[in-house]
Amino acid sequence: MAMASAASAPAGAISVMGPKIEFIKIDETITLRRMVTGPASPKGTVLFLHGFPETVIVWKQIAETLGTEYEVHAFDWPGYGRSSRPLAPHFSYSPQAYAKLLKAYIETTGIDRSNLVIYASDIGGLPALLLALDEPTVARKIIVGDFAPFNRPQYMYESLQNLKAEPTATPTRSYMNKTSDEILQNVHRRGLAPEAQYELPPELQADMKDCWTGDGVTSADAFAFYYARFTRDEDYLEANLHRLKTPVKVIWGERDIYIKPEMGKEFAVRTGSQFDLLTGIGHFPHLQDPARTIEEVRAAFSD
Repeated sequence: MAMASAASAPAGAISVMGPKIEFIKIDETITLRRMVTGPASPKGTVLFLHGFPETVIVWKQIAETLGTEYEVHAFDWPGYGRSSRPLAPHFSYSPQAYAKLLKAYIETTGIDRSNLVIYASDIGGLPALLLALDEPTVARKIIVGDFAPFNRPQYMYESLQNLKAEPTATPTRSYMNKTSDEILQNVHRRGLAPEAQYELPPELQADMKDCWTGDGVTSADAFAFYYARFTRDEDYLEANLHRLKTPVKVIWGERDIYIKPEMGKEFAVRTGSQFDLLTGIGHFPHLQDPARTIEEVRAAFSD
């Protein structure tokens, strides 16, 4: 794959030969590694937002397929992949901070919002919705799934509950760093029946491992920083649901043990959004059944 700096390729450059990996500078603090591809005359633009502990490579197979019809963008969140990892005093890694970064990415690249679909999983879901509160025209549609829009610890995996506040947050973060190899090997398998378990593409597995640590911040650190302000930003979204005007679709893995489907059902009911429960699917639908993700994106452009 090509690797280029933002200076050597225009921010909006599109490769017709397959997904291109390059870097784009957002501000003096943040430079993002991104994946971008698409045809000369795309039908629209889709922006993929990954979760923990993923990197931009998680979207490669999907981008290769959709990139024949659509302009496809994805980037590593700060703290993940090869994107910047500023120390916490300089960047909070909170959902609100990610929302501001998402806005900056869309503005920097000049994406046409009127024909944009945002597909956000896990930690990407709340930032996309927080941005939509202030900017209802940020996208023609947002697809979200397997994330935590509300402060409902009873619907969350124990380790995720523990990250929300002290005294359990710091030891949980430490344990995640100590067991990074086990997390990367098994995070996508948990909760699935043996016949439903699957292997990650070797390229993705290697990228997540190689990119776990950088500039003194691990992916687990970034995840913990996110969770330190998670409840605040969940409460803000819930208090302002009446302002959410961007069309939203909610999809959820039936076998998701990290964030139970009840969380998605409540959000869908309260926002009047369509809710699809994916039978036999866990927390990572785009990995377990990428064809379904491709269908969801195409359907969003047909609405």
